[in-house]
Amino acid sequence: MLDVFQNKNMKPTILILCTGNSCRSHIGEGFLRAALSDLANVQSAGSKPAGYVHPLAIKVMAEVGIDISAHRSKPLTEFLRQPVHTVITVCGNADQVCPIFPGQLNRHHWPFFDPAHATGTDEEKLAVFRRVRDEIKMVFEAYAAGRRDQSKAA
Repeated sequence: MLDVFQNKNMKPTILILCTGNSCRSHIGEGFLRAALSDLANVQSAGSKPAGYVHPLAIKVMAEVGIDISAHRSKPLTEFLRQPVHTVITVCGNADQVCPIFPGQLNRHHWPFFDPAHATGTDEEKLAVFRRVRDEIKMVFEAYAAGRRDQSKAA
């Protein structure tokens, strides 16, 4: 049997966690997949998955040319029996309940406001989703650039 921890040809898995796995983690997954598709297997999950990807998250990502409409909300338990190289939590609740995954080498915690909690008119809610998307984009694209630099040096 092939030991997945020893297979150097496998792309490392980067798992992005939040509580509901409906907004922030999918936005981060979208940006990292776009930036690292050849270097990593990027996934997202939630400690208490909402069961859907928020329509406004799908909309604001489409505005920047990234389609997350086929993403699904899933529990972090789906990943407990497979090697996860890096875990990134994007909310405090997920950071507090985050287990250690097989093969985990890195863990980062970058909290962002949950745009699903935005109130006001539809346009005001959309503005919050755009702001959070842009914040996540800045952090995750900087992280992706560092990963690409590391892979060139290896």
